[in-house]
Amino acid sequence: MKKIQLGGRKYSKITGYALVDDEDFEELNKHKWSACWWKDVDSFYATRVCRKEEERQGIISMHREILGLKKGDGLQGDHINHDTLDNRRSNLRICTRKENMRNRGKFANNKSGLKGVSWKKNMNKWTAQIVISGKTICLGFFINKNDAYQAYCDASTKYHGAFSNTG
Repeated sequence: MKKIQLGGRKYSKITGYALVDDEDFEELNKHKWSACWWKDVDSFYATRVCRKEEERQGIISMHREILGLKKGDGLQGDHINHDTLDNRRSNLRICTRKENMRNRGKFANNKSGLKGVSWKKNMNKWTAQIVISGKTICLGFFINKNDAYQAYCDASTKYHGAFSNTG
């Protein structure tokens, strides 16, 4: 494992490094990489601006370059451990958008502190919910918050498989 230095862009002075495998280091290190904040996913990614002789993609993400993904191919790169600057091949996998969304953590506005669990005020109980194929499924109502979370975890493992994320 090696580290690739990330510099800031014109409007961002964020610096740091991205982790890559030894076999990818030499090729990736030929380029100048930056730490770029992606607001919609609330994370930093290692990115670079492509040169004119390359595909006209504009900005290229390091993880997509490692996985060989091209703009418009309908596929995404997923960071298994959720560290978006850990671009070792063992931490990356090719997936669809649906699979990538399954691996998301809890939302920033989550008040229960547990993914898939919220308070149902009118029933005075906790509820567990999961999204499957774009549809929100109610898993039940619970007196105990941890019981609701266990129901979510069980359903996530069953329906999301390798992309299950209960964090």
